Amino acid sequence: MEDVGKELTQIIRSRGVAGRYQEMMQEVLQDPDVRAFIETHKQKLTQADIEKSFAKLYEFVQEKKKFLTNDPTMIAPGYEPRLNLNFHFIDVTYVPTDELVRIQKEAEIRNRVNSLDMPKDIREASIRNFEVTAGRSEALEAALDFINGYVENPKNFHKALFLVGTFGVGKTYLLGAIAHELAVQGFETTLLHFPSFAGEMKQAISSDSVGDKLDSVKKAPILMIDDIGADSMSAWIRDDILGVILQYRMQEQLPTFFSSNFNMNELETHLSVTQRGDQEPLKAKRIMERIRYLSREIMVIGNNRRNG
Repeated sequence: MEDVGKELTQIIRSRGVAGRYQEMMQEVLQDPDVRAFIETHKQKLTQADIEKSFAKLYEFVQEKKKFLTNDPTMIAPGYEPRLNLNFHFIDVTYVPTDELVRIQKEAEIRNRVNSLDMPKDIREASIRNFEVTAGRSEALEAALDFINGYVENPKNFHKALFLVGTFGVGKTYLLGAIAHELAVQGFETTLLHFPSFAGEMKQAISSDSVGDKLDSVKKAPILMIDDIGADSMSAWIRDDILGVILQYRMQEQLPTFFSSNFNMNELETHLSVTQRGDQEPLKAKRIMERIRYLSREIMVIGNNRRNG
């Protein structure tokens, strides 16, 4: 390194410069990483090569300072500057840090979960944080069985879950946790709160966007319909929206989850009465045939966690 130091001093002197520029060159060429890089590549670098690369060496030293102090004015925040040799020219590359890679990976996972009108804690749900109790163990086991089976053979048809239980027992959270675990494995899921979705579909009539919204939901690779049966449905929502979604997904054998305060038999009774009070048991039965084909009923039992 002594020879390198002498050579760098000679470069500064040979430039015949003084003042601020000389100070800048001195700072750059005395940087330990710059010195080590030049020492490593001294057989390939001439004095002229180093001089013509000075702007890049200066960039490296300045950006390294910012990187070490987490300065947000960095050229590439979250990327560590490194020197590399490009033929006879010294250049700077920016390598993502482990922290940035972690953040980017988490963002990719979140982007695989398309959440429509779902609370924030559900979007961040995790199987690992799903508390196991006697009344929830069957649901967790069924969820893990689905995840493992789907990840192993995603092209096969997999019967999903119809989670039933009272308010606040963790049905919706478990759906979010399943979606997150599937996202980690690289699969996209759409979660939607069905009463809110039904309201949006009614509003979409005026903007003539019903078809687009319906297509995006019915064709979702994995769909989770939360809180089905929470509100009474119009015949149009039941038959032309929910019915169309379920028919398509049954034909294409796409995984479809549900959560409800009603069990399947109770939901069928609920769906048989429209908002206008009309009794239409055959149409309700048609909907339930599709739901039963797509999912199996799992009871979730526990205390209301929303109030605790």
